[in-house]
Amino acid sequence: MLTAPPAAAEQSTVEEAADPVRVMPLGDSITQGGSIGGYRLDLGTKLRAAGRTVDFVGSLADGPSSMPDRNHEGHPGWTIAQVDANVVNWLRTYTPRTVLLHIGTNDMYGSDPGGAPRRLSALVDKITAQAPNANVFVSTIIPIRFADATVRNYNAAIVPLLRAKGAAGKRVHVVDMYPSVPVSDLPDGIHPNAAGYSKMATTWFNALNSVPGSVGDPQQPQPGGSCTATAQVTGDWNGGFQAEVTVTNPTAAALTGWTVRFTLPGGHTVSQLWGGAASGSVVVTNAPYNGVLAPGASTTFGFLAAGSGAPALSAATCA
Repeated sequence: MLTAPPAAAEQSTVEEAADPVRVMPLGDSITQGGSIGGYRLDLGTKLRAAGRTVDFVGSLADGPSSMPDRNHEGHPGWTIAQVDANVVNWLRTYTPRTVLLHIGTNDMYGSDPGGAPRRLSALVDKITAQAPNANVFVSTIIPIRFADATVRNYNAAIVPLLRAKGAAGKRVHVVDMYPSVPVSDLPDGIHPNAAGYSKMATTWFNALNSVPGSVGDPQQPQPGGSCTATAQVTGDWNGGFQAEVTVTNPTAAALTGWTVRFTLPGGHTVSQLWGGAASGSVVVTNAPYNGVLAPGASTTFGFLAAGSGAPALSAATCA
């Protein structure tokens, strides 16, 4: 796609997160994405899961309230010329390291679709002049059901213009978005549904990953310092007790695999365990289905312990 009794929890040391990479989603209503947050919702999720610390920037904020990062510069109904008239101020204000530009849809049914490639070229030149060190990803636009030939002509014209800028040393990267979204994912013929936006997010994500530094480097947790474990006794009876352990990933990077260690009271052994695999007294590793934890995510495992004496657990450690 791209060219150019409850036991106390013990928290281990977590690597300090790097400064987030400022990414500006730039364009029209397809960037704004309506109430579902457009491609920005799934793209943010993919980047965080890949250990990328990014901050979407812009003067607007849209999407569901649960969306962690809602900022952007997607202006519904805007043409290339309208973005061009405002982009320098936005770049000065938000200083993005990376720009994601999808623009031209509204020009396709305007008065001069034939001049749109020239206008886009001038806009990209303005962006690279104002922010020469930023990576500027410029995509072909997605289909329009009732103007497909016009869209295809526009996309065919802009690709060589953009590639020439990259060949001249500008940090301009072409992303072929057009084939990513089928017309069947455009309920009104213009704007994607959630499935279409998710496909756009995948294409952006793959393009960003292909350019080193465009979204920083994945955060690597320090050895032995990637998760926390909170253990508690949830029930007891004469001859045993039940306990539950919550494993949490507090880092900015996705966690793949975890190991929790704790000890049982003398004479107790684990008689049954779910949500993990146990060995020793006691080491529990993740089950196949719960080993991957996104940033901030948690999972639990539980067990039954048999033995005499009061129920208790040591402080649990996690790595």
